[in-house]
Amino acid sequence: MTDPHPKVRRPSNPVLETLISTFPVFRDGQPLSIGIHKAIKLHLPDLGETSLRMTLKGYTASTKYLKAIANGKQRFDLDGNPAGEVTAEQRQQALETIKERFRKAAERKKAELEDKERQEKLQKLAEKFNQR
Repeated sequence: MTDPHPKVRRPSNPVLETLISTFPVFRDGQPLSIGIHKAIKLHLPDLGETSLRMTLKGYTASTKYLKAIANGKQRFDLDGNPAGEVTAEQRQQALETIKERFRKAAERKKAELEDKERQEKLQKLAEKFNQR
């Protein structure tokens, strides 16, 4: 049976969806040229300054983008043309940020697993004493 009201996937960030659909550099996940926000404002003047800055901040902090920086040597403009380089320091910082994220995620997962095991033991103990 099909759902008469299928769920429509809404963009989580309409500004980001616009950037991805408009510019190859976002679509391809390439390292962005420094100051790219100025070029975006020239091409899309109707975008709000605050929403553009927040979107770029989130995009450049994403793990996918950090991986592109860590593995890239070249930065690109809105059309995907080379526009500067990713320095060794920038690559190293991106790599360290990624490693720290994965370390924290592993710690969270381990803590959740330990908590789940503790809860299961408590549940078994409670069941044992409830039987008496």
